[in-house]
Amino acid sequence: MEPLSWTGALGPWLVPTLEAALIALALAALAHPLALLAGYRMGPGPEASRSGPGRAARLTGGLLRLSLWALAAVIVAFLIGGLLVQPDAKGILGRIATRLWPVWLSLGASFALVALFRRRLGLVGHLLGNPAGAVGLALVMFWVFAALFADQIAPFDPVTDVIAGMKNKPPGTPLPPPGDAAYGYYLLGGDALARDVFSRAVAGARVVLAIAPAATVFAFMVGITLGLPAGYLGGRLDILLSFLANLVLAFPVILLFFLLVTPEIVAMGVPTYMAGALFLFPLIFLTILWNSRFRTRPPLRAALIGATLGLGGWLYAGLAWNADPLGIVSMPAGVLIVFVSVVFVNAPSVFRIVRGLTLDIRTRDYVAAAQTRGEGPWYIMLWEILPNARGPLLVDFCLRIGYTTILLGTLGFFGLGLAPESPDWGTSINAGRGLLQFVPFPPLVPAVAIMSLVLGLNLLADGLREESLKE
Repeated sequence: MEPLSWTGALGPWLVPTLEAALIALALAALAHPLALLAGYRMGPGPEASRSGPGRAARLTGGLLRLSLWALAAVIVAFLIGGLLVQPDAKGILGRIATRLWPVWLSLGASFALVALFRRRLGLVGHLLGNPAGAVGLALVMFWVFAALFADQIAPFDPVTDVIAGMKNKPPGTPLPPPGDAAYGYYLLGGDALARDVFSRAVAGARVVLAIAPAATVFAFMVGITLGLPAGYLGGRLDILLSFLANLVLAFPVILLFFLLVTPEIVAMGVPTYMAGALFLFPLIFLTILWNSRFRTRPPLRAALIGATLGLGGWLYAGLAWNADPLGIVSMPAGVLIVFVSVVFVNAPSVFRIVRGLTLDIRTRDYVAAAQTRGEGPWYIMLWEILPNARGPLLVDFCLRIGYTTILLGTLGFFGLGLAPESPDWGTSINAGRGLLQFVPFPPLVPAVAIMSLVLGLNLLADGLREESLKE
């Protein structure tokens, strides 16, 4: 078999269009700032005053938007064309688009549901009218669905499928005889151990998205549980908790990671003890939440607290102490170290944000009204203050998942915690960086994956921030 081209039969038709769209975008991107600068005029004083956007600025702005839409249309044409053309006419992009069909189907269904229930979904529903938020949501959901359907998308096992003769091969290289008749190619080439780069990139999304959002949720549980009373009650409690948070933030992060993976530290059980302390906070948070909300309805309160402690205690025993009596829930030692490290590093930052929001919101009239009604402190903190801080917290949650994704990539790059054969993106970058000059795709593909996910999270956070300010 011959090596695949990137575009296949679509190349003669769409490549010139793509080049024209890129040239138009580059020219518009250069011309628009110049046109905006021309809209400023120097006044009699030392400072510049703006006379408003001129005709040239409006024209170049329109051209910039038009070129962006044209580029997006060409990319969509590549994807749709890659799905529709005959199998033997597909290029690398077309075959990748075909492998990703569960993702496209799920994305279409998700956006249709968001559009259908737009008014009921609050901030998420409003994102469709925000260009940055819609693009960010699409990028994030793309990787979420890629992680969910990784077993169906990846043509090869990312760890065990090693094919002789495919070491450091370029994208589109056919498999040597007898090969795999069902797939036939390494779509994005092979790495230094002759594994499929495309399969490892897709499987790496599952590893990253299994850790980053969950670790961020745990960090928020810790930060909210401690930040609310610190900001609302103040006094010595606030001084103590703020000092501890600043102490953790002042500790060198990389040194902490190296310490936690040291065999002596692991043998002492330090990561396990840290997990035992940090993983308690979701149970504490939910127990206080139900107790404060349903204190006038004892049967419902008892049922909710009992279910939380029962189910949560089972998960806690398995995740923190690897002591699940049923043997279902557990966390590998390397993943536990990474998880604990991420939670421990992020929790103080969340604490400071929640504390600052609480200091501001506690002076509002509705808080004074709740105090007048005789509501307890935890009810006021969890059901009056916290819901009114959801906008900034949602924005920070999205941004923090992005930071955590980068942090996981850093840990994988340094070989801390996760196994060397793990398909996570940081480990893949580290494995391929030695031959980056000659074989760029093994480290480049996971690097682009990290960049696209973090970009999507940042755009999603911007969209949520803009929509929250409109409420």
